[in-house]
Amino acid sequence: MKKITLSELAYAIMMAVACAVSYLVTSRVIGPSIDRGDSLLGGMWAAVATAFVFRETRVGSLAAGVSRFVATCVSFALCSIYIALLPVNAGGIVLLIGAGAIVMQSFRRPEDIITTSITSIVLMGVAVIDPEHAFEQPVLRLFDTVTGIGIGVPLRWGISCAMARPGIVPGSKEGIISSAERKISVRRSSF
Repeated sequence: MKKITLSELAYAIMMAVACAVSYLVTSRVIGPSIDRGDSLLGGMWAAVATAFVFRETRVGSLAAGVSRFVATCVSFALCSIYIALLPVNAGGIVLLIGAGAIVMQSFRRPEDIITTSITSIVLMGVAVIDPEHAFEQPVLRLFDTVTGIGIGVPLRWGISCAMARPGIVPGSKEGIISSAERKISVRRSSF
């Protein structure tokens, strides 16, 4: 078993804190204005979005945020159209997964098919549980995702910048700078 470094411990703690902040902001601050079940699901969904974007590097976090946002927007659009036109049932999940895969392929984002599918499954699953409020689900889950991304990416960047300062976490700078960032830095210094 590998010994955990101070920077890895700090990363784990900060990720947990960021997810907790997303959960609390969505479920406690915004939640009272909506149904308790939707509030708790929203907190969970925001925390999932934060965990999804909390990557090893700043560039990775930003890329994950864009990926998550695009996938959620596609799922939001497809589920909203489906719920407006067709009866809400489990069979709709199959249709939406297929439609989402086709849309993401046409956008040349095949890496986002899984995220789009997961989002559609959750949206439709909740809509099937509560068909009376099915049309609210895409909007609520889009909001939760944007909240989670909006908390996760800036916190990850802030933590990354703070940890990169000399002396705060020994050796942490290497874990924060991605290989792409190193290449850019090397290219700039050679001019």
